[in-house]
Amino acid sequence: MDKKDSLWDLFQQKNLSRRTFLKTCVAITGILGLSPAMVPEVVAAAEKKPLVPVIWLHGHECTGCDEAFIRSQSPLASDVVLNMISLEYSDTLAAAAGEPFEHHLADIMTKYAGKYILAVEGAVPLADEGIHCMVGGKTFITALKEAAKGAAAIIEYGSCAAWGGIQAAKPNPTKSVSISDVLGSSIPIVKVPGCPPIPEVMTGVVMHYALFGQLPPLDSKGRPKQFYGNRIHDTCYRRPFFDSGMFVEKFDDAGSKAGWCLYKVGCRGPETYNSCGNMRWWNGLSYPIQSGHGCIACSSNNFWDNGPFYERLPNIPVPNTIANADKVGMVAAGVAAAGVVAHGLLSAVQKRSSHSDDSETRRTQA
Repeated sequence: MDKKDSLWDLFQQKNLSRRTFLKTCVAITGILGLSPAMVPEVVAAAEKKPLVPVIWLHGHECTGCDEAFIRSQSPLASDVVLNMISLEYSDTLAAAAGEPFEHHLADIMTKYAGKYILAVEGAVPLADEGIHCMVGGKTFITALKEAAKGAAAIIEYGSCAAWGGIQAAKPNPTKSVSISDVLGSSIPIVKVPGCPPIPEVMTGVVMHYALFGQLPPLDSKGRPKQFYGNRIHDTCYRRPFFDSGMFVEKFDDAGSKAGWCLYKVGCRGPETYNSCGNMRWWNGLSYPIQSGHGCIACSSNNFWDNGPFYERLPNIPVPNTIANADKVGMVAAGVAAAGVVAHGLLSAVQKRSSHSDDSETRRTQA
């Protein structure tokens, strides 16, 4: 594919209407979490911006991030790969393989030096000179450094690339580390953590760079703000139960069946930043908390070493109260009991008042 083609060029080549193109740009604006006021800028970029070459490397990982990526629904992963970027190398998604494919990678790194995006999935094992992960006859750390030299920006896909992953869990025999631990900060890097990340978050980040030629706004940990700007706790549909002190105590109790808050059985939602609660998975179908399991904070650093998944976090405060989760239930119960008593007293007063009015009416008529 000609790398000078823009998204609008592709629409014209396929005889798609201007109206369809504009509707696509509006959808892209929403997908990227941008303000509707940004639609003209998205249209302008889609008209002129050439498709950006992408090299996707795989290190010490399970390929779960690829599995997530290809299930993106808005946009479809196929639309991203075929129409919005030029995916030049991915040893998992490509049809080509072997020595010719590795030569192609070298050619792309030379031809588009300083212009391509380097997407990386997986950690970097440093032990024993890196022999625990070999790609194309090279240690992964060697392949990574070679590809990074000419990259315009790097996307760390998944918690393995972003933080080191489960491979880095204690005692970390392969001495696995994150991509940025190896490359430093000399090249713009965006972290897209998760085990795996939400598919639409993966496609959204690469689309943002493809359109605007720069990474999206990042938080203090290097994650895109539009996807990691809220705690799962704050977007969780079970949050009202937390605020009311209604907690699951065991996974098979009545509260669990009624959909109460999972905080006491180990949910990490109050400390985890991700879009699971509002975007959900598989085109908004569900996410772990909706299926009845607490968040394990898979997008957080060292989540695999942060204590047992089924032990509660220490004393998360309940909003607008001085009670913790152990006390708020008693407070809520006390408020409910007081409400019942007050309702009973009010009913008695109203009944007595009504009875007096009826008696007075009868005396007047007599």
